[in-house]
Amino acid sequence: MAFGYNGKILHVDLTRSTTSVEEPPEIFYRRYFGGRALVAYYLLKQLPKGADPLGPENVLVFASSVLGGAPAHGLCRFSVGAKSPLTGGFGESEAGGYWGPELKFAGYDAIVITGRAPQPVYLWIHDGEAEIRDASRVWGKVTGDAQDALQQELGDPRIRVAVIGPAGENLVPFANIANDLSHISGRTGMGAVMGSKNLKAIACRGSKRIEMKEAEAVSRVAQRVARDRKENPMSYGLHWLGTPAAVLHFNHSGTLPTRNFREGTFAGAEKISGERMLETILKRREGCYACAIQCKRCVALESERFTVDPRYGGPEYEALAALGSNCGIDDLEAIAKGNELANKLGLDVISAGGCISFAMDCREQGILPPSWAEGLDLRFGNADLMLRLLEDTAYRRGLGKHLAKGVRAMAREIGPAAEKLAVHTKGQEVPLHDGRGKAAVGLGYALVEKGADHLVSGFDILYERKDHPGLLSVAPLGILEPMGVLDMGPQKVRLFVYLSCYWSFYNCASVCNFAFIPRSITTSSELVELVRGVTGWETSLWELMKAGERALTLSRAFNVREGVGPADEWLPERFFTPHPTTPPYGVAVDPQAYRRAIGDYYAMMGWDTHGVPTDIKLHELGVPWVIGVLRGGR
Repeated sequence: MAFGYNGKILHVDLTRSTTSVEEPPEIFYRRYFGGRALVAYYLLKQLPKGADPLGPENVLVFASSVLGGAPAHGLCRFSVGAKSPLTGGFGESEAGGYWGPELKFAGYDAIVITGRAPQPVYLWIHDGEAEIRDASRVWGKVTGDAQDALQQELGDPRIRVAVIGPAGENLVPFANIANDLSHISGRTGMGAVMGSKNLKAIACRGSKRIEMKEAEAVSRVAQRVARDRKENPMSYGLHWLGTPAAVLHFNHSGTLPTRNFREGTFAGAEKISGERMLETILKRREGCYACAIQCKRCVALESERFTVDPRYGGPEYEALAALGSNCGIDDLEAIAKGNELANKLGLDVISAGGCISFAMDCREQGILPPSWAEGLDLRFGNADLMLRLLEDTAYRRGLGKHLAKGVRAMAREIGPAAEKLAVHTKGQEVPLHDGRGKAAVGLGYALVEKGADHLVSGFDILYERKDHPGLLSVAPLGILEPMGVLDMGPQKVRLFVYLSCYWSFYNCASVCNFAFIPRSITTSSELVELVRGVTGWETSLWELMKAGERALTLSRAFNVREGVGPADEWLPERFFTPHPTTPPYGVAVDPQAYRRAIGDYYAMMGWDTHGVPTDIKLHELGVPWVIGVLRGGR
């Protein structure tokens, strides 16, 4: 008997309007677990080399995992992946909430979608059944209206819906997917891939519960975390202020992105901080399936200027910085409205904010084509224009039709002067963490296969002091000594390698970073205990680390096949230049040290000097079939 997983992968061919079920053996689940690894597996197996990301050949995968939906904190996440329309390489985005567990309860571990429907459709998945239904009446609606209509049509307000907004329908390459309106698969443009397939939504409802080998072992971990979460400074900090706590911390350290990363401190930081949110517009704290940490913010606002619907959640740190400091805006109400608009319209708030701040910077430098922004007061600090541009981007009108291309494409069109202002890696706009002040974060921006991502190995500050809970928590990985946040030597690369493999396993196993070490309370030994309790497998931290490494290597193999390589693994020009007017003065990435660190990373991962996994590494990871993919270029 299978424990933890259903043993069923749903395949959907939208062109033929057919469904089928694959039933992989146990070894498949133990080797790949779920999440990113399943995405990479099906992309390498089914997607032709060079396929158009917005064409019917693209393969779109929604993947939970072996642990997804088990009744313990932080086992709620799922991955959505395809070839990215934003980067042209490996595309993958994760979200929490309830949709991932509901897919498991409905009888499936993952969905693999191919083809393109001739008209708008949605998938209705319930208790082992799957239907392709007409979505014409919800096409064109914002996410909340579409979700309401589908729940009404299906007669159950408890149905979980993953849905795209107008941005996805209009193929904006950084369109997102919302589930329950406030849990967002934001990065790499997976909403645009859904839109290209005429797929508006996937609705799930199930009555099945996860069969576990040793339910008592799972319960022990869940009870311990529930009991101790308020005593742990990491988990309780997430509950009390959430990610918005980072605004003042980063501003103090000089690493709060400001005016398109030109500066690292923002005079209006206090006005957009987590503390100010707590005092003013925070309505309640929310969480995901089975999680007591409750780190999500939910805001409500009814003022003369704005109404903000609490169903769309509230701005996390990324939104506060992307729509706030990085655009020179210190208006918390406007940022909350912008966050709501992004979730309604289906825009990744990081990329959307990055595109707006880039355009503001270009206009200030006098290099933005006049016809792009004719009649617009395009300056840093203009909150009303920021809100207008979010809508214009989703509907591809006015300046928004240029913003909807993404920073890399805009910069190439404008010219070399603009490329120096374009803050992206591999074509994906950089999250709101300054790589000048966090060496491992900077490495992650360049090296992660999907383009700039901050959820790779944890922030350097977690490992700076010998008494820091972050460093103490990773001792089982062999990380025993503190190291400076700016250190980029071999020991920092070693830390990055180990932790990126470890966090990659989190992705494969539906694990939330905010419930587990080094960012929170659940330990690595408890993670092993959870895997054993759910599956009954006699496993170890070694096996889990190898599963994470395997997933990283598979996604790397996909990029190698698609021609994404070392030339793309470099930081934005801004990160090699110190902040001109704000502390920390003189701090910038050393390009020579950075190049050495990339070479060290390749070597430690068992890849050649071009970043290609070696044959012997693929054998060691148990995926020798990938050798043929790399040689044959399928």
